Amino acid sequence: MKILQTLAFYLLVLVIVVVSVFPFYYAILTSFKTGTSLFEVDYWPTSFSLSNYYSVFQQGEFLRNILNSIFVATMTVALALLMAVTASYALARVRFRGRGLLLMTILAVSMFPQIAVLSGLFEMIRFIGIYNTPWALILSYTIFTLPFTVWVLTTFMRDLPVEIEEAAIVDGATPWQIITKVFLPLMWPALVTTGLLAFIGAWNEFLFALTFTSSNETRTVPVAISLLSGATQYETPWGIIMAASVLVTVPIIILVLIFQRKIVAGLTAGGVKG
Repeated sequence: MKILQTLAFYLLVLVIVVVSVFPFYYAILTSFKTGTSLFEVDYWPTSFSLSNYYSVFQQGEFLRNILNSIFVATMTVALALLMAVTASYALARVRFRGRGLLLMTILAVSMFPQIAVLSGLFEMIRFIGIYNTPWALILSYTIFTLPFTVWVLTTFMRDLPVEIEEAAIVDGATPWQIITKVFLPLMWPALVTTGLLAFIGAWNEFLFALTFTSSNETRTVPVAISLLSGATQYETPWGIIMAASVLVTVPIIILVLIFQRKIVAGLTAGGVKG
C-alpha cells in the first residue's frame, strides 16, 4: 500500500512538471525552426537554426526594450520594498487604532482587476505628465505590488522576537536603525521572495505597458514581443516571437533557481508557530 502511495505521488509530481515545463520546452523547439517546419508538430529537435534569434535583434529596438524592462522592474522592486519595509514595521510593531482595518484595506487594493482602474490611472498619469515614460509604468506597477509586499513582510516581521527590538531600544536605537540594522538582516528570505515576485510581475506585465507607452523607445519586452513581425512580409513571425520569449524567460528562470531556497523560506515564513 505504501509503495502504491509513493508511486502515485511521484506520478502526480511528474504530471505537474510535464504540464508546467512542456510549453517552455516547445517554445524552445519552435524558436530553432524556420519556414514551413514551424507548422510541423515535433516533440524532439529536428532542426537547429539561430536565424530567429538574429531576427529578434534586427527588428526595432529589442535590446532597448529589454533595458527598459530591467530598469522598470528594478525600480519597482526598490520602491515597493522601501515602502513595504517601513509600512510593515508600523503595522507589525506599532499599536494604533484601526491597524487591522488598514492592513485589510491595503490587501483589498490587490483584488481590483487592472482593467477596472486603467482609465483612472491613465488620467492620473497624464495629469502628472509622465505618460510615455518609464515612470508611468513604475508608478502603476508599484501601486499593484505594494499590497502583496506589505502583507508578506508584515506577517514575517510579526514573527520576529520582540526581545531583539527591546534590546535595540535599550541601547538607544531609533526606529529607522531598528529597521535597517536589526530587522533587515533577519528578513532576507522574505525580502528575496517579495522582491523576486515583484520583479517577475513587472517584467511580464502587458496591459499597463501597452496603455501607458506609445513609442518603441519606451516600450517594455512584453509589448515589444507582441509587435514583432516576420523578417519579410511573407515570413511568419511565430519563430521570432518564440525566440524572443525564450530570451526574456531564461534570465527569470536563472534568478528563481539561484534564490529558490530563499523563496521557499520566505513563502513559508509565519506559516508555523511553535
